[in-house]
Amino acid sequence: MATFVGFGFGPIQAGLFLAEAFASGNFDQLVVAEIAPEMVAAVRQAGSFTVNIGHADRISALTVTPVEIYNPVEAADQAQLIEAVAQASELATALPSVATYTAGGNNSVAAILAQGLLRKLEIDGPPAVIYAGENHTRAAELLTEAVSAALPDELRKTALQRAQFLDTIIGKMSGAPEEAADLQPVAPGLARAFLVEAFNRIAITQIRRPADDPRWRNFRRGIEVFIEQPDLAPFAEAKLYCHNAGHALAAYLAHQLGFRRIDELRQRPDALDYVRAAMVEESGAALCARFAGVDPLFTPQGMRAYSDELIERMTNPFVRDTVARVGRDPARKLGWDDRLVGAMRRAITVGVTPQRYAFGVACALAWLEVPPQQAAVYLREVWRSDISSADEQEAVLALVDDAIHRLLRWIDQNFPSLV
Repeated sequence: MATFVGFGFGPIQAGLFLAEAFASGNFDQLVVAEIAPEMVAAVRQAGSFTVNIGHADRISALTVTPVEIYNPVEAADQAQLIEAVAQASELATALPSVATYTAGGNNSVAAILAQGLLRKLEIDGPPAVIYAGENHTRAAELLTEAVSAALPDELRKTALQRAQFLDTIIGKMSGAPEEAADLQPVAPGLARAFLVEAFNRIAITQIRRPADDPRWRNFRRGIEVFIEQPDLAPFAEAKLYCHNAGHALAAYLAHQLGFRRIDELRQRPDALDYVRAAMVEESGAALCARFAGVDPLFTPQGMRAYSDELIERMTNPFVRDTVARVGRDPARKLGWDDRLVGAMRRAITVGVTPQRYAFGVACALAWLEVPPQQAAVYLREVWRSDISSADEQEAVLALVDDAIHRLLRWIDQNFPSLV
Protein backbone atom coordinates (compact mmCIF):
# COMPACT_ATOMS: atom_id res chain seq x y z
CA MET A 1 0.00 0.00 0.00
CA ALA A 2 1.54 3.34 -1.06
CA THR A 3 1.21 6.13 1.50
CA PHE A 4 1.62 9.90 1.20
CA VAL A 5 2.01 12.07 4.31
CA GLY A 6 1.81 15.86 4.46
CA PHE A 7 2.71 18.18 7.34
CA GLY A 8 0.81 21.46 7.52
CA PHE A 9 -2.63 21.81 5.96
CA GLY A 10 -2.73 25.06 4.02
CA PRO A 11 -3.39 25.90 0.36
CA ILE A 12 -0.05 24.49 -0.91
CA GLN A 13 -0.31 21.21 0.98
CA ALA A 14 -3.96 20.78 0.01
CA GLY A 15 -3.85 22.21 -3.48
CA LEU A 16 -0.46 20.94 -4.61
CA PHE A 17 1.00 18.00 -2.70
CA LEU A 18 -2.15 16.20 -1.58
CA ALA A 19 -4.08 17.13 -4.72
CA GLU A 20 -1.33 15.83 -7.00
CA ALA A 21 -0.89 12.68 -4.89
CA PHE A 22 -4.62 12.07 -5.21
CA ALA A 23 -4.74 12.87 -8.93
CA SER A 24 -1.84 10.52 -9.64
CA GLY A 25 -3.86 7.50 -8.55
CA ASN A 26 -0.63 6.03 -7.18
CA PHE A 27 -1.42 6.22 -3.46
CA ASP A 28 -3.74 4.08 -1.38
CA GLN A 29 -3.47 6.25 1.73
CA LEU A 30 -3.37 10.05 2.05
CA VAL A 31 -2.48 11.44 5.47
CA VAL A 32 -2.02 15.01 6.67
CA ALA A 33 -0.92 16.56 9.96
CA GLU A 34 -2.56 19.78 11.18
CA ILE A 35 -2.75 21.48 14.59
CA ALA A 36 -5.86 23.68 14.09
CA PRO A 37 -8.58 21.76 16.00
CA GLU A 38 -11.51 23.07 13.95
CA MET A 39 -9.81 22.09 10.69
CA VAL A 40 -8.97 18.64 12.00
CA ALA A 41 -12.52 18.08 13.24
CA ALA A 42 -14.19 19.18 10.00
CA VAL A 43 -11.93 17.25 7.63
CA ARG A 44 -12.02 14.17 9.85
CA GLN A 45 -15.81 14.18 9.94
CA ALA A 46 -16.02 14.56 6.15
CA GLY A 47 -13.20 12.14 5.43
CA SER A 48 -12.25 14.50 2.60
CA PHE A 49 -11.44 18.08 1.71
CA THR A 50 -12.12 20.31 -1.27
CA VAL A 51 -9.78 22.72 -3.01
CA ASN A 52 -10.83 25.29 -5.62
CA ILE A 53 -8.66 25.50 -8.72
CA GLY A 54 -8.30 28.66 -10.80
CA HIS A 55 -7.95 27.97 -14.51
CA ALA A 56 -7.50 30.54 -17.26
CA ASP A 57 -11.25 30.70 -17.86
CA ARG A 58 -13.00 29.32 -14.78
CA ILE A 59 -12.79 27.97 -11.25
CA SER A 60 -13.32 24.27 -10.66
CA ALA A 61 -13.43 22.28 -7.41
CA LEU A 62 -11.51 19.10 -6.60
CA THR A 63 -12.55 16.90 -3.69
CA VAL A 64 -9.74 14.75 -2.32
CA THR A 65 -11.00 11.57 -0.65
CA PRO A 66 -10.39 9.56 1.41
CA VAL A 67 -7.98 11.51 3.55
CA GLU A 68 -6.86 10.97 7.15
CA ILE A 69 -6.03 13.99 9.28
CA TYR A 70 -4.22 13.92 12.61
CA ASN A 71 -3.25 16.50 15.21
CA PRO A 72 0.37 15.87 16.30
CA VAL A 73 -0.32 17.47 19.68
CA GLU A 74 -2.69 14.61 20.54
CA ALA A 75 -0.85 11.45 21.67
CA ALA A 76 -3.10 9.01 19.80
CA ASP A 77 -2.93 11.09 16.62
CA GLN A 78 0.84 11.41 16.90
CA ALA A 79 1.18 7.63 17.06
CA GLN A 80 -0.87 7.35 13.87
CA LEU A 81 1.35 9.93 12.17
CA ILE A 82 4.52 8.08 13.16
CA GLU A 83 3.11 4.86 11.73
CA ALA A 84 2.10 6.66 8.52
CA VAL A 85 5.62 8.09 8.13
CA ALA A 86 7.01 4.57 8.52
CA GLN A 87 4.76 3.36 5.70
CA ALA A 88 5.16 6.40 3.44
CA SER A 89 7.17 6.56 0.24
CA GLU A 90 6.54 10.30 -0.28
CA LEU A 91 6.03 13.08 2.25
CA ALA A 92 5.86 16.86 2.11
CA THR A 93 6.19 19.75 4.53
CA ALA A 94 4.28 22.94 3.70
CA LEU A 95 4.70 24.99 6.86
CA PRO A 96 4.73 28.74 7.59
CA SER A 97 8.54 28.78 7.70
CA VAL A 98 11.59 26.60 8.26
CA ALA A 99 11.59 27.80 11.87
CA THR A 100 8.58 25.60 12.56
CA TYR A 101 10.47 22.37 11.83
CA THR A 102 11.46 22.12 15.50
CA ALA A 103 8.58 24.03 17.09
CA GLY A 104 6.76 22.02 19.71
CA GLY A 105 9.57 19.86 21.00
CA ASN A 106 8.53 16.21 20.92
CA ASN A 107 5.42 17.18 18.97
CA SER A 108 7.44 18.92 16.25
CA VAL A 109 7.59 17.91 12.62
CA ALA A 110 11.27 17.01 12.96
CA ALA A 111 10.63 14.81 16.00
CA ILE A 112 7.73 12.98 14.35
CA LEU A 113 9.73 12.42 11.16
CA ALA A 114 12.62 11.08 13.23
CA GLN A 115 10.33 8.69 15.10
CA GLY A 116 8.76 7.64 11.81
CA LEU A 117 12.16 6.87 10.28
CA LEU A 118 13.09 4.76 13.31
CA ARG A 119 9.81 2.91 12.98
CA LYS A 120 10.55 2.48 9.26
CA LEU A 121 13.73 0.64 10.23
CA GLU A 122 11.78 -1.63 12.60
CA ILE A 123 9.21 -2.69 10.02
CA ASP A 124 11.57 -2.49 7.02
CA GLY A 125 9.38 0.19 5.48
CA PRO A 126 9.95 1.69 2.03
CA PRO A 127 12.52 4.41 1.29
CA ALA A 128 10.94 7.83 1.13
CA VAL A 129 11.46 11.24 -0.39
CA ILE A 130 10.46 14.26 1.66
CA TYR A 131 9.58 17.42 -0.28
CA ALA A 132 10.48 20.55 1.70
CA GLY A 133 7.82 22.99 0.54
CA GLU A 134 8.85 26.04 2.53
CA ASN A 135 9.96 29.14 0.64
CA HIS A 136 13.63 28.91 1.63
CA THR A 137 16.73 28.14 -0.43
CA ARG A 138 18.07 25.74 2.24
CA ALA A 139 14.78 24.18 3.35
CA ALA A 140 15.76 20.56 2.66
CA GLU A 141 19.16 21.00 4.30
CA LEU A 142 17.62 22.58 7.40
CA LEU A 143 14.95 19.90 7.64
CA THR A 144 17.62 17.19 7.34
CA GLU A 145 19.60 18.81 10.15
CA ALA A 146 16.52 19.08 12.36
CA VAL A 147 15.53 15.44 11.83
CA SER A 148 19.12 14.27 12.26
CA ALA A 149 19.36 16.07 15.61
CA ALA A 150 16.23 14.24 16.79
CA LEU A 151 17.66 10.79 15.99
CA PRO A 152 19.78 8.75 18.42
CA ASP A 153 23.48 8.74 17.57
CA GLU A 154 23.71 5.00 17.03
CA LEU A 155 20.84 4.89 14.50
CA ARG A 156 21.19 8.30 12.83
CA LYS A 157 23.10 7.20 9.74
CA THR A 158 21.00 4.11 9.09
CA ALA A 159 17.71 5.95 9.57
CA LEU A 160 18.69 8.83 7.30
CA GLN A 161 19.61 6.36 4.56
CA ARG A 162 15.90 5.54 4.29
CA ALA A 163 14.97 9.11 3.32
CA GLN A 164 16.01 11.83 0.91
CA PHE A 165 15.08 15.43 1.64
CA LEU A 166 14.32 17.38 -1.52
CA ASP A 167 14.15 21.11 -2.16
CA THR A 168 11.28 22.43 -4.24
CA ILE A 169 10.71 25.45 -6.46
CA ILE A 170 7.00 26.12 -6.03
CA GLY A 171 5.92 28.75 -8.51
CA LYS A 172 2.23 28.08 -7.81
CA MET A 173 -0.02 30.90 -6.65
CA SER A 174 -2.38 29.98 -3.87
CA GLY A 175 -4.32 31.35 -0.95
CA ALA A 176 -7.46 31.44 1.15
CA PRO A 177 -9.26 34.40 -0.43
CA GLU A 178 -11.64 36.71 1.42
CA GLU A 179 -14.06 36.57 -1.51
CA ALA A 180 -15.11 32.99 -0.92
CA ALA A 181 -18.92 33.00 -0.90
CA ASP A 182 -19.03 31.29 -4.30
CA LEU A 183 -16.18 28.88 -3.51
CA GLN A 184 -16.38 25.41 -2.03
CA PRO A 185 -15.27 25.37 1.62
CA VAL A 186 -12.36 23.17 2.66
CA ALA A 187 -14.90 20.94 4.41
CA PRO A 188 -18.55 21.28 5.44
CA GLY A 189 -18.93 23.60 8.39
CA LEU A 190 -15.79 25.60 7.68
CA ALA A 191 -15.94 29.19 6.43
CA ARG A 192 -12.45 28.93 4.94
CA ALA A 193 -11.82 28.04 1.28
CA PHE A 194 -8.58 27.25 -0.54
CA LEU A 195 -8.03 28.62 -4.06
CA VAL A 196 -4.95 27.61 -6.04
CA GLU A 197 -3.99 28.06 -9.66
CA ALA A 198 -3.93 25.06 -11.96
CA PHE A 199 -0.17 25.35 -12.55
CA ASN A 200 1.71 22.25 -11.32
CA ARG A 201 5.13 22.24 -13.03
CA ILE A 202 7.24 22.07 -9.87
CA ALA A 203 11.02 21.63 -10.00
CA ILE A 204 12.56 19.41 -7.33
CA THR A 205 16.01 18.17 -6.37
CA GLN A 206 17.08 15.16 -8.41
CA ILE A 207 16.67 11.93 -6.45
CA ARG A 208 19.84 9.90 -5.95
CA ARG A 209 19.41 6.32 -7.19
CA PRO A 210 22.73 4.55 -6.37
CA ALA A 211 23.18 1.33 -8.31
CA ASP A 212 24.40 -0.52 -5.22
CA ASP A 213 21.20 0.14 -3.25
CA PRO A 214 18.26 -1.81 -4.67
CA ARG A 215 15.79 0.11 -2.49
CA TRP A 216 16.66 3.39 -4.18
CA ARG A 217 17.62 1.96 -7.56
CA ASN A 218 14.02 0.84 -8.05
CA PHE A 219 12.39 3.88 -6.43
CA ARG A 220 9.68 5.58 -8.51
CA ARG A 221 7.83 8.72 -7.52
CA GLY A 222 4.07 8.49 -7.19
CA ILE A 223 3.69 12.22 -7.87
CA GLU A 224 4.94 12.02 -11.43
CA VAL A 225 4.30 15.62 -12.55
CA PHE A 226 7.20 17.10 -10.57
CA ILE A 227 10.40 17.74 -12.55
CA GLU A 228 13.72 16.55 -11.15
CA GLN A 229 16.65 18.89 -11.84
CA PRO A 230 20.34 17.94 -11.41
CA ASP A 231 21.03 21.47 -10.15
CA LEU A 232 18.13 23.36 -8.64
CA ALA A 233 20.08 26.58 -7.95
CA PRO A 234 19.54 28.26 -11.37
CA PHE A 235 15.78 27.64 -11.16
CA ALA A 236 15.69 28.90 -7.57
CA GLU A 237 17.32 32.15 -8.72
CA ALA A 238 14.84 32.46 -11.60
CA LYS A 239 11.99 31.97 -9.12
CA LEU A 240 13.30 34.59 -6.69
CA TYR A 241 14.83 37.20 -8.97
CA CYS A 242 12.42 37.02 -11.90
CA HIS A 243 9.13 35.48 -10.76
CA ASN A 244 9.06 36.83 -7.20
CA ALA A 245 10.74 40.12 -8.13
CA GLY A 246 8.29 40.76 -10.95
CA HIS A 247 5.37 39.78 -8.76
CA ALA A 248 6.49 42.17 -6.01
CA LEU A 249 7.00 45.00 -8.50
CA ALA A 250 3.48 44.37 -9.84
CA ALA A 251 2.02 44.48 -6.32
CA TYR A 252 3.72 47.73 -5.35
CA LEU A 253 2.70 49.38 -8.63
CA ALA A 254 -0.87 48.14 -8.10
CA HIS A 255 -0.86 49.57 -4.58
CA GLN A 256 0.16 52.99 -5.87
CA LEU A 257 -2.61 52.82 -8.46
CA GLY A 258 -5.17 52.07 -5.76
CA PHE A 259 -5.92 48.53 -6.91
CA ARG A 260 -6.93 45.81 -4.46
CA ARG A 261 -6.43 42.77 -6.66
CA ILE A 262 -3.47 41.99 -8.90
CA ASP A 263 -5.72 41.22 -11.89
CA GLU A 264 -6.87 44.87 -11.87
CA LEU A 265 -3.50 45.66 -13.44
CA ARG A 266 -5.05 44.44 -16.70
CA GLN A 267 -6.64 47.89 -16.74
CA ARG A 268 -3.13 49.33 -17.07
CA PRO A 269 -1.32 47.55 -19.93
CA ASP A 270 1.51 50.06 -19.54
CA ALA A 271 2.15 48.84 -15.99
CA LEU A 272 2.20 45.23 -17.15
CA ASP A 273 4.60 46.13 -19.96
CA TYR A 274 6.76 47.81 -17.32
CA VAL A 275 6.82 44.66 -15.16
CA ARG A 276 7.53 42.51 -18.22
CA ALA A 277 10.46 44.72 -19.22
CA ALA A 278 11.90 44.47 -15.70
CA MET A 279 11.66 40.69 -15.78
CA VAL A 280 13.15 40.30 -19.26
CA GLU A 281 15.63 43.17 -19.56
CA GLU A 282 16.83 43.45 -15.96
CA SER A 283 16.60 40.21 -13.99
CA GLY A 284 16.28 38.15 -17.17
CA ALA A 285 19.48 39.57 -18.63
CA ALA A 286 21.36 38.77 -15.42
CA LEU A 287 19.99 35.22 -15.27
CA CYS A 288 20.88 34.55 -18.91
CA ALA A 289 24.44 35.77 -18.36
CA ARG A 290 24.86 33.70 -15.19
CA PHE A 291 23.27 30.45 -16.37
CA ALA A 292 23.78 30.41 -20.13
CA GLY A 293 23.65 26.86 -21.47
CA VAL A 294 22.00 25.33 -18.40
CA ASP A 295 18.48 25.21 -19.84
CA PRO A 296 16.49 26.86 -22.66
CA LEU A 297 14.90 29.03 -19.94
CA PHE A 298 18.15 30.97 -19.65
CA THR A 299 18.03 32.50 -23.12
CA PRO A 300 16.43 35.80 -24.17
CA GLN A 301 13.62 33.87 -25.86
CA GLY A 302 13.20 31.59 -22.86
CA MET A 303 13.06 34.47 -20.38
CA ARG A 304 10.53 36.34 -22.51
CA ALA A 305 8.27 33.29 -22.75
CA TYR A 306 8.68 32.67 -19.00
CA SER A 307 7.82 36.29 -18.19
CA ASP A 308 4.84 36.40 -20.55
CA GLU A 309 3.40 33.26 -18.99
CA LEU A 310 4.00 34.53 -15.46
CA ILE A 311 2.28 37.85 -16.11
CA GLU A 312 -0.70 36.06 -17.60
CA ARG A 313 -0.87 33.83 -14.53
CA MET A 314 -0.25 36.63 -12.02
CA THR A 315 -3.18 38.62 -13.37
CA ASN A 316 -5.56 35.68 -13.77
CA PRO A 317 -8.88 36.92 -12.28
CA PHE A 318 -9.84 33.33 -11.47
CA VAL A 319 -6.98 33.13 -8.96
CA ARG A 320 -8.15 36.26 -7.11
CA ASP A 321 -4.71 37.18 -5.86
CA THR A 322 -4.69 40.34 -3.78
CA VAL A 323 -2.23 43.20 -3.64
CA ALA A 324 -2.13 42.80 0.14
CA ARG A 325 -1.06 39.14 -0.11
CA VAL A 326 1.59 39.61 -2.81
CA GLY A 327 3.00 42.80 -1.30
CA ARG A 328 2.89 41.77 2.35
CA ASP A 329 6.00 42.15 4.50
CA PRO A 330 7.71 44.71 2.24
CA ALA A 331 10.56 45.18 4.72
CA ARG A 332 11.62 41.56 4.18
CA LYS A 333 11.21 41.90 0.43
CA LEU A 334 13.62 44.86 0.51
CA GLY A 335 16.39 42.68 1.94
CA TRP A 336 19.87 42.90 0.44
CA ASP A 337 19.60 39.50 -1.22
CA ASP A 338 15.82 39.31 -1.54
CA ARG A 339 13.74 39.74 -4.68
CA LEU A 340 13.86 43.46 -5.51
CA VAL A 341 17.30 44.56 -4.32
CA GLY A 342 18.76 41.14 -5.12
CA ALA A 343 17.48 41.45 -8.68
CA MET A 344 18.93 44.97 -8.89
CA ARG A 345 22.34 43.80 -7.73
CA ARG A 346 22.48 40.95 -10.20
CA ALA A 347 21.52 43.25 -13.07
CA ILE A 348 24.24 45.72 -12.11
CA THR A 349 26.87 42.96 -12.24
CA VAL A 350 26.13 42.40 -15.96
CA GLY A 351 26.11 46.10 -16.82
CA VAL A 352 22.32 46.57 -16.83
CA THR A 353 20.79 49.54 -15.01
CA PRO A 354 17.80 48.17 -13.07
CA GLN A 355 15.72 51.33 -13.07
CA ARG A 356 12.40 49.45 -13.01
CA TYR A 357 13.24 47.35 -9.96
CA ALA A 358 14.59 50.51 -8.31
CA PHE A 359 11.15 52.02 -8.96
CA GLY A 360 9.65 48.95 -7.28
CA VAL A 361 11.85 49.60 -4.23
CA ALA A 362 10.62 53.22 -4.17
CA CYS A 363 7.00 51.99 -4.29
CA ALA A 364 7.68 49.50 -1.48
CA LEU A 365 9.16 52.30 0.65
CA ALA A 366 6.03 54.36 -0.04
CA TRP A 367 3.91 51.36 1.06
CA LEU A 368 5.90 51.42 4.32
CA GLU A 369 5.41 55.21 4.55
CA VAL A 370 9.15 55.81 4.78
CA PRO A 371 9.77 59.54 4.13
CA PRO A 372 11.87 60.05 0.98
CA GLN A 373 14.61 61.80 2.95
CA GLN A 374 14.85 58.76 5.28
CA ALA A 375 14.97 56.10 2.55
CA ALA A 376 18.74 55.60 2.58
CA VAL A 377 18.84 55.41 6.38
CA TYR A 378 15.99 52.91 6.40
CA LEU A 379 17.53 50.67 3.74
CA ARG A 380 20.97 50.75 5.36
CA GLU A 381 19.34 49.51 8.56
CA VAL A 382 17.51 46.72 6.69
CA TRP A 383 20.78 45.66 5.03
CA ARG A 384 22.96 46.25 8.11
CA SER A 385 24.27 42.71 8.55
CA ASP A 386 24.20 41.62 4.92
CA ILE A 387 26.00 44.08 2.66
CA SER A 388 29.04 42.68 0.91
CA SER A 389 30.40 45.91 -0.60
CA ALA A 390 30.04 49.56 0.39
CA ASP A 391 30.43 50.60 -3.26
CA GLU A 392 27.67 48.23 -4.30
CA GLN A 393 25.43 49.61 -1.57
CA GLU A 394 25.99 53.16 -2.73
CA ALA A 395 25.23 52.20 -6.34
CA VAL A 396 21.92 50.66 -5.30
CA LEU A 397 21.03 53.63 -3.09
CA ALA A 398 21.74 56.08 -5.91
CA LEU A 399 19.35 54.21 -8.20
CA VAL A 400 16.69 54.09 -5.49
CA ASP A 401 17.05 57.82 -4.80
CA ASP A 402 16.50 58.56 -8.49
CA ALA A 403 13.51 56.20 -8.50
CA ILE A 404 11.94 57.95 -5.50
CA HIS A 405 12.01 61.24 -7.39
CA ARG A 406 10.49 59.53 -10.44
CA LEU A 407 7.77 58.04 -8.24
CA LEU A 408 6.91 61.43 -6.74
CA ARG A 409 6.63 62.96 -10.22
CA TRP A 410 4.49 60.03 -11.37
CA ILE A 411 2.11 60.57 -8.44
CA ASP A 412 2.01 64.36 -8.99
CA GLN A 413 1.13 63.78 -12.64
CA ASN A 414 -1.74 61.45 -11.64
CA PHE A 415 -0.07 58.22 -12.79
CA PRO A 416 0.63 58.76 -16.49
CA SER A 417 1.81 55.90 -18.69
CA LEU A 418 4.89 54.11 -17.43
CA VAL A 419 6.21 53.32 -20.90
